[in-house]
Amino acid sequence: MLLQLAFAGGLLTNYNQSAQYIRMLSRNASLDVDAVFYNPAGLVKLEDGWHFSLSSQTIWQTREVTSNFPLLMNDHDNYYEGKTFAPVFPDFYGVYKKDKWAFSLGFGPAAGGGSAEFENGLPSFEIPVSKIVPALSGLGQIDPSLAVSGYSLNMSFDASSIFWGIQVGASYAINDKLSVYGGVRVMPSTNTYDGSITDIMLTAGGQSYPAPTWLNGAAGTLSSLATQATAGADMAYGAAGSLQPVIDGGGGAFTLAQLEGAGFITATQRAQLEGGLLAVGVPQSEIDMMNAGQVQGTYTAAGDGLTQTATLLTGTSQTLSGTAGQMGDKDVDAKQTGTGFTPIVSVNYSPNEDWNIAVKYEHKTALKLKNETKVDDMGLFPDGAETRNDVPGLLAVGVGYRGLDWLELQLSYNLYMDKGVDWGNNVRYDAVGTSLHREIDNNSHEIALGMQFKLSDKFAVSGGGLYSSTGVAESYQSDFSYSNAAYAYAAGLEWKITDRLTFDAGLSQTIYQEDEVTFVDPDVGTYTDLYQKKTFMFAAGLTFSIF
Repeated sequence: MLLQLAFAGGLLTNYNQSAQYIRMLSRNASLDVDAVFYNPAGLVKLEDGWHFSLSSQTIWQTREVTSNFPLLMNDHDNYYEGKTFAPVFPDFYGVYKKDKWAFSLGFGPAAGGGSAEFENGLPSFEIPVSKIVPALSGLGQIDPSLAVSGYSLNMSFDASSIFWGIQVGASYAINDKLSVYGGVRVMPSTNTYDGSITDIMLTAGGQSYPAPTWLNGAAGTLSSLATQATAGADMAYGAAGSLQPVIDGGGGAFTLAQLEGAGFITATQRAQLEGGLLAVGVPQSEIDMMNAGQVQGTYTAAGDGLTQTATLLTGTSQTLSGTAGQMGDKDVDAKQTGTGFTPIVSVNYSPNEDWNIAVKYEHKTALKLKNETKVDDMGLFPDGAETRNDVPGLLAVGVGYRGLDWLELQLSYNLYMDKGVDWGNNVRYDAVGTSLHREIDNNSHEIALGMQFKLSDKFAVSGGGLYSSTGVAESYQSDFSYSNAAYAYAAGLEWKITDRLTFDAGLSQTIYQEDEVTFVDPDVGTYTDLYQKKTFMFAAGLTFSIF
């Protein structure tokens, strides 16, 4: 069960890999140093020499979950907010260009890159606890003081995810128009999870009690009632047995009054037998008409009923005791680590000096994460267990136009091969209690347009817009990980401090479309969750060249 963090790009992929991207949102046809990531085949267009780029982003993301699960009872209106803050999101690129060759190195967060903090936890954690109130509803019929009317708890959940990308490769100019690239990205990856559920309380009789204490107390009450029922059953069976000699002696058809008159039983025995019948709800008028056989049958039936009641109470008491053990404080402290490799190929074609067309393909990254677990009271992360966390392949296409001295245009299209990855099971269940398998209906894609306007030899301003679709099925979505279609816009500036030193800065805002997801719970039926996100980024960077 993974909390997936991605800021710009696909379900896992971070495509925000330079300050130039943050100010334009479209860099697939880049011929600058950030082409190490976006268009590595285009690096042969750089001047011979060394080129370096260092940038960093500061990222704020809010994840909003509103659950309409009908049993939830909390003081935050079933609204759960996760805040992600990445103060430093660095990218470094280095290129050595000589004649027809360019050798490049890139480093940055290929996926993840931040932490998400949910102060109120998540619905997936609270829903199992919320079901305890209706599950205990029958106790009030046994003893009104055992009627449970509510619950409360404290939850927190923090998760971080960082999949570093270390990319190396070489670009070669076949001729003035066509160049190619081959490389690989090594992806050392780490997820961390730190969560807790504490202070689970149950409300009964208008007062709140620690759930384990109350459940153990209720279990003790039911155990005492079971003991009393067993004692009552023994007495009933004893009374039935005391009449057997009378019946064997031919008095089975006599009433209790007739048996006393004939000397089969004493007045005291008659009073005891009648008192027992009254205790089990038989009216005196019926008692007067019952013969010994009927009295014996009534006592035997009462004994059987009390035995069944004792068995039921004992079983319920044991269940409550077991549940009490599950309602104690629970913590999770786990880390997942692994390394994957991404083969990358790229082609750049420049029919003339005004246009260039770029195509890049990143193969699927096969990635296994192994659990390193310190505490796992919830049973989510067995120590040493391995989980597949493959990163989808990516096809990126870009078209760049630089035909006017004052204008640069870039059109970018990304296709994420999400259908080629097994995304595992959902944390939610279907109507029969089986975990949902997370499905993808269509591969997701992005299309973006970026523009840069040259104001002078030293300054330029830029802007861009992007649309991102999502192809996930409803079975993919959960409060742990969800994907929303989104629009983004950006703006920024470029300052050429010298011929060899350039400063870039930009801002971008992503607006996600709210998604309503329907679930079918085996206990309560159909309900919905609402999922929303907001992301804001600021970036700044320097590019330096040694010719």
